Amino acid sequence: MPSFRQVGEKQLPHEIIFMSWSPKRDLIALVNKVGEVLLHRLANIQRVWILPPNENTGKEVTCLAWRPDGKILAFGLADTKKVVLCDVEKPESLHSFSVERPVSCMQWMEVTEENSVLKSFYNAEDESSILLPRLPALPKNYNATAKIFSEEKSDEIKLLGDVRLNALVLGGVSGEIEIYAYGMYKIATIVEVFGSCLGLCLSSDLKSLSVITELKTSTTPVVTYFQLDTSLLSEYLPEVTRMARKFTHISTLLQYIKLSLTCMCEAWEEILMQMDSQLTKFVQEKNTTTSVQDEFMDLLLWGKASPELQELLMNQLTVKGLKKLGQAVESSYSTIQKLVISHLQSGSEALLYHLSELKGMALWKQKYEPLGLDAKAIEDAIMSVGSFSLKANELLQVIDSGMKNFKAFFRWLYVAMLRMSEDHVPPELNKMTQNEITFVADFITAHFNEAPELYNQKGKYFNVELVGQYLKDEDDILMSPPRTEGNQWFNFLQNSAPLKESPLLFPYYAEKSLHFVKRQMEAVIDQCLAKPADIIGKSVRQKLCIPLYYASESEEPCPRLISLPSLWNDKSQNLHYVLFRMMESSVTKLFIFRQPTDVSRTVNEAFVAVEFRGSLNSSTCENPEPAHYSCLDARFYEDEVVTLVLRDNTEPEGKDRILALLPLSLVYSDEEADYHFIRDPNKRLEEQCADIPSRTVYLESQWRVLENIKAHYVSVNGIRKVASVVSSANNIFPPAHKTIKRVGPPMRPVLFPDRVIGGHSKGLGLSSNLRHVRVFEMDVEDDGEADEEEEEEVSHSQDVTEEDLDHTTDDAQNNGLEAADVTEESLES
Repeated sequence: MPSFRQVGEKQLPHEIIFMSWSPKRDLIALVNKVGEVLLHRLANIQRVWILPPNENTGKEVTCLAWRPDGKILAFGLADTKKVVLCDVEKPESLHSFSVERPVSCMQWMEVTEENSVLKSFYNAEDESSILLPRLPALPKNYNATAKIFSEEKSDEIKLLGDVRLNALVLGGVSGEIEIYAYGMYKIATIVEVFGSCLGLCLSSDLKSLSVITELKTSTTPVVTYFQLDTSLLSEYLPEVTRMARKFTHISTLLQYIKLSLTCMCEAWEEILMQMDSQLTKFVQEKNTTTSVQDEFMDLLLWGKASPELQELLMNQLTVKGLKKLGQAVESSYSTIQKLVISHLQSGSEALLYHLSELKGMALWKQKYEPLGLDAKAIEDAIMSVGSFSLKANELLQVIDSGMKNFKAFFRWLYVAMLRMSEDHVPPELNKMTQNEITFVADFITAHFNEAPELYNQKGKYFNVELVGQYLKDEDDILMSPPRTEGNQWFNFLQNSAPLKESPLLFPYYAEKSLHFVKRQMEAVIDQCLAKPADIIGKSVRQKLCIPLYYASESEEPCPRLISLPSLWNDKSQNLHYVLFRMMESSVTKLFIFRQPTDVSRTVNEAFVAVEFRGSLNSSTCENPEPAHYSCLDARFYEDEVVTLVLRDNTEPEGKDRILALLPLSLVYSDEEADYHFIRDPNKRLEEQCADIPSRTVYLESQWRVLENIKAHYVSVNGIRKVASVVSSANNIFPPAHKTIKRVGPPMRPVLFPDRVIGGHSKGLGLSSNLRHVRVFEMDVEDDGEADEEEEEEVSHSQDVTEEDLDHTTDDAQNNGLEAADVTEESLES
């Protein structure tokens, strides 16, 4: 018989509240009570990285789920009402979005259905990668969140993942359910259930959604099961996949444009406002009636400055300050100009491409009208993107003009200040062409007029620097909009009514800032893409509602997410499973409910109660003992096997917990049942508990006693064939060297997001204070090797002192922000 051999152990500084296994890799994600999200390797519980809580994302984590490919980790936060998508390779937020109410549970599933249309779509190369240039990487040195677009293979690949449709399903505290395609774009808003969502499971064929809620009543909350018909998603799966993929491209591009604009704002420096503030102070302190414009024009024409102007230039602005200001203007403007050309315009062009393709899909009404695609709304979105492109192009013109004028103005003023101080003027600066003089005169005329109304709004009389007004998020109106007098094209459009109303021309908002036009574009696109989520959500219908039982107050306090009931989707037989207990009715029974994902089908033995009687290895006993085993937890190990944690009520603490495997073949027989349970829809299920068919199961050799540990919850990971146990931090015992047998088919990977059950078949037991983690290898081929390591395991499992805990805590705090980057290759190893 294979033995359990301890391969890892870890004392964690804070109690674990959530845990989720990676569906593809040897990694486990943890959330502790202080709001930290941690990623550990399972073999030796080595920490890969830690993401500490912060004000931007939030601190109160409520649920956790892995993307099916194991490359993205999602978690919900109650305090900020956000959902964050985190990169598995490094502790960075790739994407986040807000929800109306806190998310209480989530599931990230992958569609397994295939047909010829889908296969051709999966295998076809994305045309946008051929027709569109690659989005330039954002500079790393401006904004930390821009790093997701600053590396090779990171712009859209990480967020979009595989072409095959996957969906992040979110359940809220008020019963609202939202489905996000690829974890990015909302394709359905469902309001067909009541109560706070405890768990949910969207079937892999997209035909139905199972939901468990806790519905509060005037007396005791009722745990209720709902099955919702989502057949519209299944019927239009190819169309949903194409539409969702296009939506996700658009959502990613909007984020790229937003980050590009953030980088531009950070490239713009406050030093550029120095000229405005100095001139305003000059106006307030000067004693003459001469205007600032006249003062500078006299200096330009006659080379002489008034004492007040000379004081401003030589003592306040200074020659050194002028050179620094000129360098800042040139550096800042050139950086912003590059970002506009390479990032804003590239992102806008890609956005126009995807929206135009989406419009073409919407015009195929037979395929896409039932999903809510509206060609008119998409056309409005295209026009809003065009307006944003026009405003970005206008900013380019302002930057180009400003760089020329500033360069000529600063050069002239620098020479004038050198002459005032009687310093040597370099020969190459001593001459000015007529064009340069004209530039300077135009610059002074345009920007050195005192504006009292501007002082009332901004506390300054001048707006010499024109670029900043485009980049400030708080300003919707430009203080100094570009002049349109003498623009022949603009005048021609104003005088032509047909052209002004033509759908071929993008609207132009001359007096609005770039941020305002961007917000308007985002609002129009959001409105355009929100209709499918509304239409698909309204198509979902409640097909089954079963009040199960009153929520028991006698159950031990525990993290809600890792307690029963639990949900499972059997992809091979297209069945929903629910495992639950009814503590007030029968503490010795585990109840299993199964329902076809196709709401038009039925199944025999939908409800079964499983009871464990007598000694587990005495199935041949003629006089079985009374039932004294209660089921503490149950999770699906794979489609045909359930992992159990049982309590033997006759044994003392330390020997009363049992880990067992329950093959469903022992529960469901192939023979036709003599008795069929007919549920009374007017009663709770627990009121009919006695009528539910019961099976007495003897697990024979598929069990082991969990000695010296108060295990209550279980999770398994079968690809690595490892069992993990989490025990109380103040009760650490030597590892139990027991043996376990397993019969049935080989272990296969499973995925159960947002619960402490994993994507692989590693087993995990949890006790009331979840801090101490052990990992056991379930199959050891060399028994001698296991015996040799026994002494090492025992000595390694000594009690952890308070100093060890403090050291672990300090280590977590000191190294939290120093987690090394993890490559995809290292994670696979």
